[in-house]
Amino acid sequence: MMSAPHSSSRPPASAAYPWLLIGLLWVASFLNAADRSILVATMPDIRAEFGLDAGHLALINSVFFWVYAVAAFFSGQLGDRTRRSRVIVYGLMFWSVATGMVSLTTGFGMLLATRVLVAVGESAYYPSATALIGDWHGKATRSRALSLHQTGLFAGAGLGALSAGLLADRFGWRAPFALFAAAGLVYAFVLLWALRDKTVEAPVASVQKTSQGSLRAVLSNPAALGLCLVFFLANGASTGLMVWAPTFAHDALGLNLTGSALIGSATINLAGFLSVPLGGVLGDALGRRTGFGRFYVLALGLGLAGLFLLPLPLATTATTVGLVLLASSLGKGIFDGCIYAAMHDIAEPRVRATAVGTMTMVGFIGAGLTPLMVAALSDRFGMAVGLSALAGLYGLAVILLLLLRRPALTAIEKSAAWDVA
Repeated sequence: MMSAPHSSSRPPASAAYPWLLIGLLWVASFLNAADRSILVATMPDIRAEFGLDAGHLALINSVFFWVYAVAAFFSGQLGDRTRRSRVIVYGLMFWSVATGMVSLTTGFGMLLATRVLVAVGESAYYPSATALIGDWHGKATRSRALSLHQTGLFAGAGLGALSAGLLADRFGWRAPFALFAAAGLVYAFVLLWALRDKTVEAPVASVQKTSQGSLRAVLSNPAALGLCLVFFLANGASTGLMVWAPTFAHDALGLNLTGSALIGSATINLAGFLSVPLGGVLGDALGRRTGFGRFYVLALGLGLAGLFLLPLPLATTATTVGLVLLASSLGKGIFDGCIYAAMHDIAEPRVRATAVGTMTMVGFIGAGLTPLMVAALSDRFGMAVGLSALAGLYGLAVILLLLLRRPALTAIEKSAAWDVA
């Protein structure tokens, strides 16, 4: 037996550490999503101060996601070659400083540049964080562990946007960027002390294959490539909704920044927060019954997300808009509760950060395209139609998931020798 090259030999503090790790990373996930969501909540005020139009706002968000995509591709490989805990900590430090810099911007160009820096820093987090969780949790608990961690993303996006709106209404749009930056820097030092890597044991023959490259292992896995495309469609749809829903609520319903963040962001993320653990429980339960179980849960979640998004053009009040967003996002949350565990099912531990990084890259390319798509459709048909059209992407993802059954089962069988109980 040999250890994976990124591992640390330091033993865990106690048998409870795998679950303590989820708590530590939950806060980091919260900050990752909160820092990203401040801009979404404050876009109307930034638009007014800098004289921007919908195209400018869409471009700022799209460039963020495209830069995130490319950077995540490389940070995922870094997470398989070095200590994953350090990738997480230094990424948090970097994106927190960059978030603080956003508060100093004086125009469109500087705003775009600082958001690029935030994207680079944030991209370091999820590939290494999910791989680290996969190191500490075997198949029996992996979906639940990853889904609990994922609730931090929804809590951060929802509460981050809501608190950003409250702070911006009272102190101006720059205040939340500075406050969250300071919080992130403080917490980075907590993680520097508390995070631990785990030595992952693997068959000698498999470790010797590391020289072939983790990226090659992912690209030669049809199931992993298919799941990347599913994430492209699903993440693109959900991001298009997340970016524009607060502005839609602000413009269509006449709400202030706090109200638009509550209806257009907090409802989406509350739904995700509630349903992501359900997705994790379902994923572990069906995963025990059939190897393709987690993929069935993914399809169920995206099917519900698309179905419930379709009535948005008929919603004309804050209550009905909020209910549509809530219902659709409940389905997307079920998907999010299983997506990383599904990728871990079909990827060996030595390449999991690369696999998640590659999936993140593909997914965030889609996330960069959909804000532009919604903006273009909104100019012609109205934003409600533009947002409801995202349901089509969910539908395509469901079809693709069901077509992945054979390659997924083959990949699961090959990677089974790596997994602990």
